Amino acid sequence: MQLWVGLGNPGAQYAMHRHNVGFMAIDAIAAVHGFAAPSKKFQGWLQEGRVGGAKVLLLKPATFMNDSGRSVGEALRFYKLDVDALTVFHDELDLAAMKLKVKQGGGTAGHNGLRSIDQHLGPDFRRVRIGIGHPGHKDRVTGHVLGNYAKVEIEPLSDLLGAIAAEADWLAQGDSERFMNDVALRLG
Repeated sequence: MQLWVGLGNPGAQYAMHRHNVGFMAIDAIAAVHGFAAPSKKFQGWLQEGRVGGAKVLLLKPATFMNDSGRSVGEALRFYKLDVDALTVFHDELDLAAMKLKVKQGGGTAGHNGLRSIDQHLGPDFRRVRIGIGHPGHKDRVTGHVLGNYAKVEIEPLSDLLGAIAAEADWLAQGDSERFMNDVALRLG
């Protein structure tokens, strides 16, 4: 069993923020793979289903970004899963918009959601880094991250989320390289 967590902030006012792209990825995977409706558990929304042959739990913490680790830790402990069963989908400033990289372990790069998970569980979890691009100057970072996707970004974002969901089987099998390659091929 694997636990896949999307990072974001709860509430309609945050739904289209770049910071919520982790939530968006989880929603796309749930829709494409026919997951059960979400239930309120572990201070978040949990959905159960399968991706290919793997049983996967999808979790969107409702604790707000800065306290995501509490929700994630609760779910891992309840299901008696180790941190190697955890994959976190999150926005990444230091990656070009609509690009994707999978990484095992590492630092938090100032990302409060990652920092919270790291504090609760340590750094050794798999991350699916979804690029949102850097606005160019550090003074503009907060507005960029907490801003909505622009109209011109919606179609490429939809394509990216669709590719993530379509190729998620490779992620479930532990083949991060194939997952990244096949997502890139779909986006052509």
